[in-house]
Amino acid sequence: MKTKALLEPYTLPCGLTIKNRIAKAAMTERLANKKQQATKELSQLYNLWSNNGAGLLVTGNIMVDSRYKEASANIVLENESGLKPLEEMVKAGTQNNTHLWAQINHAGRQASIFSTFKPIAPSAIQLKKLMLFAKPKAMTADEIKDVENRFVTTAKLSKKAGFTGVQIHAAHGYLLSQFLSPKTNERTDDYGGSIDNRARLLFNIVQRVREEVGENYPISVKLNSADFQRGGFNEEDALYVIKTLEKLKIDLLEISGGTYENIIFLTQRYERESTKQREAYFLDFAKKIRKETALPIMVTGGFRSHAFCNEVLNNKELEMIGFARPFLTNKSFPKNFLEDENSKIGDATFKFKIKKMKDFAEAGFYDYQIHQLAKGKEIKPKYNPYLAVLRLTTNELIKGWF
Repeated sequence: MKTKALLEPYTLPCGLTIKNRIAKAAMTERLANKKQQATKELSQLYNLWSNNGAGLLVTGNIMVDSRYKEASANIVLENESGLKPLEEMVKAGTQNNTHLWAQINHAGRQASIFSTFKPIAPSAIQLKKLMLFAKPKAMTADEIKDVENRFVTTAKLSKKAGFTGVQIHAAHGYLLSQFLSPKTNERTDDYGGSIDNRARLLFNIVQRVREEVGENYPISVKLNSADFQRGGFNEEDALYVIKTLEKLKIDLLEISGGTYENIIFLTQRYERESTKQREAYFLDFAKKIRKETALPIMVTGGFRSHAFCNEVLNNKELEMIGFARPFLTNKSFPKNFLEDENSKIGDATFKFKIKKMKDFAEAGFYDYQIHQLAKGKEIKPKYNPYLAVLRLTTNELIKGWF
């Protein structure tokens, strides 16, 4: 078996080349200042990661609208006022021929009460989770067009800031994902009903972003394989969307799954027997995509051994392998992982007895590790998850309301 697949460069359809097959998938950093701009901590974080060997780094959420954020300390890129500090972060994150892509997003109904008490969504269907989300208002046609314009503007500004590509976030229950799912989209106009209508906003955004950034600039889309909810976005819907995205000439499709109500992407509890045996999540669906389209595929979640990464790459099951938490459990990842064909990585383990809040505890735990790295400090794998919940909640409250 070949052992060097992870180290091989990959040339995207747009013509640009990624130096190897490891990507840091998006993780929300919550490190922006009160003006929602990039900070020296973000520059330090991406300086670390761009010097550790990954070919591609995808940022956490960069929001297209300051009113509807995923977290209180998200970067917001609505106009040129935040470009200069963002350029410093980009400079740090593109060292050593590393790609740095801006993940652009709108939270929709998943904008928490720390961000707004008046969220918007395709339909007025509330996310009921820990009483952290207000009931959204169903969007008007003008508001939908405004969101479309905002994604295009943020993509254009991202390119101007120096990002080497953009990723449009249409997964994990955020606004574009809300439009895609019949569970959250009950509209009867041109944006509801059939999958073609539910995907209309996403398709319009991708088409206009391509027109704005040009043919030689990478565009990625992050898409759920499914919501894992009865009556939600399913694999049949996803395949239709993917085939159309191929026609719209995106460069990389990242496959994920779940929403805040069923957090497959965060808790990583995807327990099919085939998945247990083969390490990675969403690989079964990636195989289905491979039969239907020639789109380059990135799968994130569950990869833990060098040997298995090489196996799926050599089998042409996908083109890029995404990692998230390993960047927060090993400060030097993926440097050693790339070089050692016997390398394996583990996850942080901790006990948290409040079942309804376990995903919140995990989010807080890893958020703490990000902030440690951003301050130039060491990771603390034994950090108390109860403290993580308190810390995360307090930070959201202070940064969101004060």
